[in-house]
Amino acid sequence: MTAEERAEKLRDLQALDQQLQAAEARLRGFEPALAEVEEPARSVEREIQTLRDRLKDLKVEERRLERSADEKRARARLLQERLKTVRNLREEAAAQAELDLVRKALDGYEQEALMLLEQIRKVEERLSELEGALESVWKEVEANRARLLDERRAAEEELAVLASKRENQALRIAPQDLKLYERVRAGGRSVVVATLTPDGACGQCYNMVPLQIQNEIRAGKVLISCEACGVLLAPAKGV
Repeated sequence: MTAEERAEKLRDLQALDQQLQAAEARLRGFEPALAEVEEPARSVEREIQTLRDRLKDLKVEERRLERSADEKRARARLLQERLKTVRNLREEAAAQAELDLVRKALDGYEQEALMLLEQIRKVEERLSELEGALESVWKEVEANRARLLDERRAAEEELAVLASKRENQALRIAPQDLKLYERVRAGGRSVVVATLTPDGACGQCYNMVPLQIQNEIRAGKVLISCEACGVLLAPAKGV
């Protein structure tokens, strides 16, 4: 088998490898695409969770205010009872002063509780609205997600077919040539085999190849690497 024939087999392998790289890149692209498709529903879910946490905190604060107000009401009742039993004006003034302070504090708690109840109402309304919308958002997401999953399955099947073709093509190549090919490709190259141009340059980097090496390549007896870029150089077809 001539070097040209050997190079042709390597070119076929290279074409399959390039197709495999493209198919793998397409397959990798599905994960971010799926995440992007799901983002509208995930965003609603995050907002729902934030509102639930907020509502929980507001309810805790509401109970604290209720306890504080109950304590002030109980204290006010005691002071009112005390006013009925005071023995002099001094005791009456002291009890009345404390009662006024307790009532003022109670008014403050009640006003704060009213504002808090308004916040709770608004959060509950927004939460109900989002929970009602979530199902329809997910339905739309699932339709797009199903389409992407179908496309991903098709890409996986394509990748499997290409991998099988690649394996079969590798079996048709002489072990020493395959080893050389894989060594060059291991550097992360997508182009491993290039054709020597008519004027004697590397078909990949276009650096001129020494005349003696040009002759060896065109003679079709050996596969030689480009000294500049490292790809395997082969004669042009029919040369």
